[in-house]
Amino acid sequence: MRRVRPPESKREGTAAAASTDASRRRAVPSDRPSTPPSPVEPWFVRPQTFFGLPAHPVTGPVPAVDVLLTGVPYDGGALERTGARFAPRAVREASLRLGGYSEALGIHVWDEITSADGGDVAAVDDSAHALDRIAERAEAAARSGVVGGFVGGDQTVTLGVLRGIHRAKLKSVAMLHIDASTDTLGKAGAREVHHKSVLRIAREEGLVRADSVLQVGVRGPYSSDREIGNAIGAGFEIVKADDVKWDLHAAVSQIRRVVRQGSLYVSVDVSVLDPAYAPGALGTRPGGLSTWELQQVLRALVGAQIVGFDVVEIAPQSDPSGITALAGASVVHELLAVIADTHRSAGPAPSTTGRRRGRRVSP
Repeated sequence: MRRVRPPESKREGTAAAASTDASRRRAVPSDRPSTPPSPVEPWFVRPQTFFGLPAHPVTGPVPAVDVLLTGVPYDGGALERTGARFAPRAVREASLRLGGYSEALGIHVWDEITSADGGDVAAVDDSAHALDRIAERAEAAARSGVVGGFVGGDQTVTLGVLRGIHRAKLKSVAMLHIDASTDTLGKAGAREVHHKSVLRIAREEGLVRADSVLQVGVRGPYSSDREIGNAIGAGFEIVKADDVKWDLHAAVSQIRRVVRQGSLYVSVDVSVLDPAYAPGALGTRPGGLSTWELQQVLRALVGAQIVGFDVVEIAPQSDPSGITALAGASVVHELLAVIADTHRSAGPAPSTTGRRRGRRVSP
């Protein structure tokens, strides 16, 4: 159906009101641009921040943006390979090679949302203090109405972020957990909190709604049958890596159901990818998803009420090629594009001169 444009004067009044609302919601200091530098600049001269975005000190107030990206150089919860503490720097560098236009969704990300690099949460070796600092940052973002995106670290980062969101919103959230493991195991020796126990603890603390947790990409070999049994017993829904490969359309349909369940937290552990695409993941297992398959899974989130996300378990020093960090940067970009597309859909209808063009949604 063709949209009827209002009279010129009325359009101007509506545009002025929308502009006022937008400036009130997204105001940033005049010396802090809300979008990255022009893409015509060579990537190697752009600011060394996520996507060349303006930088805001992590110790300062939460900037008035839509999405705040924060690095987490911490891997004290890892039981296997370490090195995820170096991920924020590597992902920042890789992200500078990526532009702001999502061809798959037909959207200019930075035209729809504002974002900033919030620096790094101070790294500490003590897990309790590290998770407290992560939770503080996540809580501050959530209270400000900003979507917090956390990049780097091992899977325990997710626990800190979920605690912060819960303190701010006083409610549990639905969760999409994209990972090769269910992360529902018990203690590892004397350690209660580690990267294989995060989802179990999150459920026990009431941070997530057990009947609204979807785990995608899970695959063996497992350390024991408890990895699957614990998740099923907790009420989690599982879409294994084989399920995605055999029927991507069905997997996307299951993800779309989670989108309709309210506030959603998204966690992406790059070990969900096959080692061919992410050799620098903390836990590598053969038979994982391709980068393209992961992109399709993420694009199914258009319309979701995302309240936060993380991209974890990247160990750059184990991958001299840098493709694991590039995969991590791509995941962040896909999530930003999804958030931007959702904002666009919720905003005023575009005029006939707008940039929106035909778009292809995930399978």
